[in-house]
Amino acid sequence: MATNPEIIVADEPTGNLDSESGAAILETISRLHEKHGKTILMVTHERYVAERAERILHLKDGRIEKHETKHLKSKTRKVRRDYK
Repeated sequence: MATNPEIIVADEPTGNLDSESGAAILETISRLHEKHGKTILMVTHERYVAERAERILHLKDGRIEKHETKHLKSKTRKVRRDYK
């Protein structure tokens, strides 16, 4: 954060954390995006973490299997099932 990056890459940011610390990290990430306009690229295996995102890419065997987007607090919808 010291260099004020526009894109933040977070690989399993809540991994190995207790639930309280994990929630604090997710709030910090949300605040960086919403209030400071940062783009967040986050990798997770946890659905509850992924559901906080505006877009979710599901990967399988190194390929995008499904892409979901949210539109201003509306329900998540599937956009495409397969990218070949």
